[in-house]
Amino acid sequence: MVKEMQVVGITIDPATQSPIVILRDMNNQNILPIWIGILEANAIAVGLEKVQLPRPMTHDLFKSVMDQLGIRLLKIEITDIKENTYYAALHLEVGGKTLVIDSRPSDALAIAIRLGAPILVHEPVIEKAVRIEAGAGTGQEKDKWAELLEKMDPEDFSKYKM
Repeated sequence: MVKEMQVVGITIDPATQSPIVILRDMNNQNILPIWIGILEANAIAVGLEKVQLPRPMTHDLFKSVMDQLGIRLLKIEITDIKENTYYAALHLEVGGKTLVIDSRPSDALAIAIRLGAPILVHEPVIEKAVRIEAGAGTGQEKDKWAELLEKMDPEDFSKYKM
């Protein structure tokens, strides 16, 4: 089973100072934090904010190439999480044929944002993510992070965009 989710913003992990992209399902019942790098966070934030740069960045270039070649992004899926690494796939339509391409979730999200494609997350990913350590710190830090996420109103995530 999969759930459609949307990127609601980017925040910073208070324990590790790493960027986290926050996904939320359409019914506001599930929140999925994905720890990413600063460059990936910037690429997602540029897409969220619809910033027009003087020269195309990688994800904008990818969009332009797809547009020129008549390739459609049908959806992205975040398919798995193994040892704190998330996996994703791009579902492309090329000449009536569907291709599934392996991708890092951060790249898939940056592209989906630019192309307005649905973001789907497999339910086992949501279930496994709850158990992921926020950092290499103590259990107390993990508890503080879990408490912070639980207390935040999902609408607040958009206030922390980078």
